[in-house]
Amino acid sequence: MPRILTQEEITTFWRDGCVFPVRVMPAAQAIAIRERLEAFEASTGGPLKGDLRHKTHLLFTWLNELTRDTKIVDAIEDLYGPDLLCWTTNFFIKEAHNPAFVSWHQDSTYWGLSRPDVVTAWLALTPSNAGNGGMDFIPGTQKHDQIPHRDTFGKNNLLTRGQEIAVDVDESSGVTVALEPGEISLHHVRVVHGSPANPSNDRRIGFAIRYIPTSVAQVAGNDSATLVRGVDAFHHFEHEPRPTRDMDPAFVQLHKDVTDRNAKILYRGTSVNNYNDPEALPDRAA
Repeated sequence: MPRILTQEEITTFWRDGCVFPVRVMPAAQAIAIRERLEAFEASTGGPLKGDLRHKTHLLFTWLNELTRDTKIVDAIEDLYGPDLLCWTTNFFIKEAHNPAFVSWHQDSTYWGLSRPDVVTAWLALTPSNAGNGGMDFIPGTQKHDQIPHRDTFGKNNLLTRGQEIAVDVDESSGVTVALEPGEISLHHVRVVHGSPANPSNDRRIGFAIRYIPTSVAQVAGNDSATLVRGVDAFHHFEHEPRPTRDMDPAFVQLHKDVTDRNAKILYRGTSVNNYNDPEALPDRAA
């Protein structure tokens, strides 16, 4: 029996490549997470940028706990079984009246994982909809093999390489993922998706948690992940430790080492070679 998803939701995921909305926490709890994020931003003098948007669960105890949230992980288990790793986390933050966007793409393009058994739980910390740059996806496209992409390194593109699908996308068939704070969408690593800029008066904030079964491997280099449920009988990934306090200096160094290593995987085959210069790279996402 499924733990949290209905059989209809499971069927929708495998048919369309995305299912939403799934309520995993009260709106007040999601708003409180936003407040903790913005309190940290206020303490550092500006919005979360660069590598701080990625693998952030290694820096903050409350985000590490979020990757293990029972309802979220229950939903992943309903799709991929009980032995699960959190491969990475990413903040997708679109500021108000900002041109930042995400081009049409498949997540699987540059991740280097051995097979497309990957699902993203995208948690809304603010409303996310057609009016503020919410995600759109093309139903059923996860059934295709890997589609060719081209790199643009576009200034306002939130993706690692500004990657975009190198063939025409039928945007008329797109579906907007509308979420309220505390709801998640679940999308398949190969579903074609993207999102426009945010013209609204408030930020649009989502926290993406990427889960894989422990049987999936990294084939493009050394990598690490966090065991969130079950057992890892395969040991394809170095297991990440659990922080006991926010911004622990040892974990800040670990985070730097991990994100630098991951950048080499994500940027492999390009002319980008200065992974440590935030001015040389867009905000790393995937």
